[in-house]
Amino acid sequence: MQAADGKKRKIQAADTKGLLRIIQSIPSPKAEPFKLWLAQVGSDRLEEIENQELATQRTRELYKLKGYPDDWIEKRMRSIAIGEELTEEWKNRGVKEQIEYAILTAEISKATFGLTPTEYKKVKGLKSQNLRDHMTDLELIFSMLGEASTTEIAKKKNPVGFVENKKAAYQDGKIAGDARKTLEIETGGNVVSHENYLPEAKKNKALKKGRKK
Repeated sequence: MQAADGKKRKIQAADTKGLLRIIQSIPSPKAEPFKLWLAQVGSDRLEEIENQELATQRTRELYKLKGYPDDWIEKRMRSIAIGEELTEEWKNRGVKEQIEYAILTAEISKATFGLTPTEYKKVKGLKSQNLRDHMTDLELIFSMLGEASTTEIAKKKNPVGFVENKKAAYQDGKIAGDARKTLEIETGGNVVSHENYLPEAKKNKALKKGRKK
């Protein structure tokens, strides 16, 4: 991998799954707290698979711990549900691959906001963070409108396969895009915002970088 001095050096590395396996294999008593934590996480995940309400409740609690306001959390939870419904609709219409879901979602985003998710992240100064977790109320509302419109129209027009659904995703997302443009004309402001929910130090740096772009 490339080091700080620009040269490539041989290193030992592992992804998240590999690191967790390494922790499990460490015989030292000092690793025991991490092993207990892994066991607890695994137990929680199995409970969530059995009871979807637990997963929803824990997600709400995580957002609360991060300092998100209650009204924002409710919108975010609703956006998750709408996204899951759309994914299920696509699955029933022959869209199978994860990369295809990502492309279709990007089409809706382009039609709704004029930006792909990758471009949107740059505006907000985000890197690996989840874009939806850093949207304002209005941004969440329009993203929900774009996805909900796509779901409802798919039920009526019945597009089949990736190609047909890609075309439909952009066309249906324009419903939210047209609504966004109308609001922006009436208010004189932009729905797309540089705002994010990063910690204060990272927020200032990200916003400064995003505005430059």
